[in-house]
Amino acid sequence: MRVLLQRVSRARVTVAGQTTGEIERGFLLLVGVTSEDTPAESDLLARKVANLRVFDDADSNLNRSALDLLESGEPIGMLVVSQFTLYADSRKGRRPSFVRAAPPALAEPLVDRFAEGLRALGLPVETGRFGAEMQVELVNDGPVTIWLDTAEL
Repeated sequence: MRVLLQRVSRARVTVAGQTTGEIERGFLLLVGVTSEDTPAESDLLARKVANLRVFDDADSNLNRSALDLLESGEPIGMLVVSQFTLYADSRKGRRPSFVRAAPPALAEPLVDRFAEGLRALGLPVETGRFGAEMQVELVNDGPVTIWLDTAEL
């Protein structure tokens, strides 16, 4: 599984002109799944995201996690958006191949489990709509953008 994490000051996802998820300060999380991924990997990524120390402390060092902000009562949100294109293979030709991306019947439950894993840790979670054509708007804060891949954790 892969997650492209972007720390944002705000983010929103719309489908057919209607907002399906919107957050202020927090993370926009683009999530990709392969056929080899398991629920354990989904759970691992949820814990990793929640505990990743990428928010400023009093000395402006990246030393606080989303859970730290939650515990101190500061606003925090997670916006989870499925994105099979994270597994694009563009090594040959001009058209990317997506053969490594999991089929929807496998991917959707793992993306849902990832979102539920964040909720279980107490984090507020908004989502896109799986399989829909979505428009994603964000203001990257920092900018802070981090690539997480269970094959590398």
